[in-house]
Formats: sequence, structure tokens, C-alpha cells
Amino acid sequence: MKKIVFTGVCTALVTPFLNGEVNYPMLEMLLRRQLDAGVKAVVIAGTTGESATLSDTEKINMFRRAKAYCGNDCTIIAGTGSNNTLHAINLGKAAQSAGADALLVVSPYYNKTTPEGLVAHYTAVADAVDIPVILYNVPSRTGLDIPVQVYRSLHSKENIVGVKEASTDITKVARIHNACTTDFSVYSGNDDQIVPVMAFGGKGVISVISNVLPAETLAITNAALRGDYQTAAALQRRLLPLIDLMFCEVNPIPVKAAMSCLGYDCGSCRLPLTELSAENKGKLLSYLT
Repeated sequence: MKKIVFTGVCTALVTPFLNGEVNYPMLEMLLRRQLDAGVKAVVIAGTTGESATLSDTEKINMFRRAKAYCGNDCTIIAGTGSNNTLHAINLGKAAQSAGADALLVVSPYYNKTTPEGLVAHYTAVADAVDIPVILYNVPSRTGLDIPVQVYRSLHSKENIVGVKEASTDITKVARIHNACTTDFSVYSGNDDQIVPVMAFGGKGVISVISNVLPAETLAITNAALRGDYQTAAALQRRLLPLIDLMFCEVNPIPVKAAMSCLGYDCGSCRLPLTELSAENKGKLLSYLT
């Protein structure tokens, strides 16, 4: 039986910066806010955490600091994906040593690979660690959509426990469940598709919007987990305008601006990401205030 890393909401946490460096006191404030809202899992150094412009040293320090702060109150999932398999292996091992509870591993980007290459890549990463590995499929960023046949091949690995599926193909979630055992966890990678993914058997969401509204996002997944999809759908519809705003520009530009609006100064994104446009900032302020 595979380990279920989390159910419900896992927040893909933004990385706060101050004068260009990771702001650890603010990181702890963000973690506290999630814990107080009832969120029991976070991704550190994922896409929303600007993984592409974090050094390995920064990532490992963040994994260590987050786990030290949260202890057993929150599952720390480390973003350790790379298009270089050896790099992904070494970073995954370092994350485990730093105390991470699980890994989130995006598929190889730019160089991409074949289905056989995906199986070999993920198998090598999973074999290198003793903690659960969650695959991450996000074709809009990687240029590669992981085929269902790859999930079928990989789900027999004991510590490959699930996938963050951000392909926007809702029926693919059903096909994944048909291809794999029921203990292979599928998580929505899109905030606007939490309810349909969970209706097809998904166990929750790895969320951007829960940075802004953690309790409200949790309410959606809690309703879905108890089978109350009418309530879950109504809550999802209520959040759609804000979800749209969170993706009006490249993530995490809008969500970092939103956190600032709420009084959590997480700093600017690192280049090449820039500030939210004045027009979209005005729309965001109108919604949040």
C-alpha cells in the first residue's frame, strides 16, 4: 500500500525575498498562516516558489528551515525536479537529508524525452531516496505531456506515490485512475479544476490560490472529500474570479502581489519575472479590498 502524502490542500508556497535574498522570518510567517488555516502540507521551491531562479543551496536551506519550523505539524514537500537526471537525484537526496517528507519532481523540460526516458528518469530519482516521490506534469511549462502509459509503468514503484496533474485534460485523470492502483494519488495542479479532478477520484490540490485564501481553498477540498460536491462546486465557483486574477500574468507574479496586498511583503520576483502591471494590480486590489 502506497503512502498517501496528503489529502485536501497542499499550498505551493511563494518564496519571500528581501533585498534579493530569501527572507526566512517571512517564510516562517507564511508557514504559520498556512498552519493556522488548517493546511497540513506545503511545497517548498516549486514553480510558485520560483524554483528556476533559486540556487540549490537556497533550496536546501529552505527545506531545512521549513521542516525545523513546522516539525510534524506540516508535510514539507521539496521541489527537486530538473531536466538533468543526476541533478534531480542529488537534489532529492539533499532534500531528504534536510528533512523533507516527500519530493515533487517535474518532468524534464527543454530537452524533454521519450516515454521510456521518463520511466528511466523517474525510476532513477525514486531509487535514490527513501521518501515518497510525487510526479509533476505541467505541459504548458515543460513542453511535454506525460502519457498515461508512463504512470502505468511507474506506479508499481513503491515510493512513486502520485502525480500533480496540470495538463488541463480532465478526462486524463479518469484514465490515470483506470491505469493505476487506487492508492496512486492524483492531485489537481490547477486551481480552477479542483472539484472535477476530485470528482474523478483525485485526493486534493497543490494550490497557488491557497497562498491567498488557505481556509477557503481547504473548504473546497473538505467538501469534496466528504462527497458534498454541490457545496464544493459552489465554493469553487465563488473563487473563480480570484483564480483568474492569479493567472492574469505568469505565476507567481500575481500571487506575490496579492500577498503584498494582504500585508505579507514577499518582495519582487527574481528576473526574468517582473512586477504585476498597474492595470492588473488595480484589479487585484479591487478584489482583495
